[in-house]
Amino acid sequence: MSTLTDRPVVVVGAGLAGLSCAVTLHEAGAPVVVVESGDDVGGRVRTDEVDGFLLDRGFQVLLTAYPELDRQLDVEALELELFDPGALIHTDERFWELGDPLQRPASLIPTLRTAASRSVATPSDLIRLLALRFRLSRTDVPDLLRGPDVATIDALTTLGFSNRSIQRFFRPLVGGIQLDPSLNTSARMFDTILKMLFTGRAAVPRHGMKTLSQQLGSRLPSSSVHLHVPVRSVTPSAVRVDSGEVDASAVVVATDGNSAAELLGRARRTPRSAGCVWFDAPEAPTDRRLIVLDGDRSGPVSNVSVMSNVSSRYAPPGRHLIAAAAPGFTGADLEQQARSQLTSWWGSSVQSWTTLRVDEIEYGQPDQTPHFSPKRSVEVKPNLYVCGDHRDTGSIQGALYSGRRCAEAILQSRT
Repeated sequence: MSTLTDRPVVVVGAGLAGLSCAVTLHEAGAPVVVVESGDDVGGRVRTDEVDGFLLDRGFQVLLTAYPELDRQLDVEALELELFDPGALIHTDERFWELGDPLQRPASLIPTLRTAASRSVATPSDLIRLLALRFRLSRTDVPDLLRGPDVATIDALTTLGFSNRSIQRFFRPLVGGIQLDPSLNTSARMFDTILKMLFTGRAAVPRHGMKTLSQQLGSRLPSSSVHLHVPVRSVTPSAVRVDSGEVDASAVVVATDGNSAAELLGRARRTPRSAGCVWFDAPEAPTDRRLIVLDGDRSGPVSNVSVMSNVSSRYAPPGRHLIAAAAPGFTGADLEQQARSQLTSWWGSSVQSWTTLRVDEIEYGQPDQTPHFSPKRSVEVKPNLYVCGDHRDTGSIQGALYSGRRCAEAILQSRT
């Protein structure tokens, strides 16, 4: 008969949270087994090669200011390629730049020109944004996550931002990051994300987002990760799969929030969905490394990125990869609506773009509307744990942090 100490901790799910948990346990000397229903590690943080293009699972970026990156990953080995800070906003049939002159001084003049035009934001909005930046720079993230728990749109209104800046800038930018165009996500998350943008940069690994998952997975013995293994049920001492039961000293459910709820017998919550249309273009519609925002709510696409401008490895030589992100939108006509919308931006050349893939992701992020409480307990009952971004913050940071603190809770229980 096996004893508690020689049976492994079984981690259900090989997304970032599960990998983070498993790596932390393994490197502390605890035996661990990971079971994953899919064909590779990474969960949503994966990249597929299609006709020489690198397509992430939906549009994703990595914020370099995330604290867990340096703690858990070899950041240099990720070969991060940076977006320029700020954005281009399409409104009133033209593009306006709203940059971050403190990070990129060359954006000062176009940003002042945008403010003077009042097309996207007023000079007063820029002053308010600078004041908000100053406040966030002086506040630690844990304190931000204990801040006022109101909807983002209400917080922005209270701060005095004009309705035009909220609708034309904050909605497509922050609503795109949080998959919430309505801006109903808690202001706690808004403050945290904005602080990350002010103190770091948005980036992608040169070879795609899969690089994060692959780097974590490479730190586990190959014999400990089992793919194509759907889990039917869990107890504190075993995981039931199609071929039988896997004995465990502890079990960690590291799936998305609703899959975890099913395994743990808890209520499901409506997640944030995400759509993305990937286009192959013979010519890039812009040569900028800026995210392009829809300031007019002219269609389902909130933001567009020419990924090959950011990392040339995302497209074959002579081609360009465009990601048209539609947070909160999934539907059979997404590709047609996105193409029509972008044609109104860039003209008939969009009709020559080839659709590579349409992603419709039902569970993009957990719901983070008020009442939003991060750092939720990872212990369900003795020897049964749960981790994932739904236990902390809906982000790569949240997934990595949740996995690590879950592993640390298991290790602490054994001391």
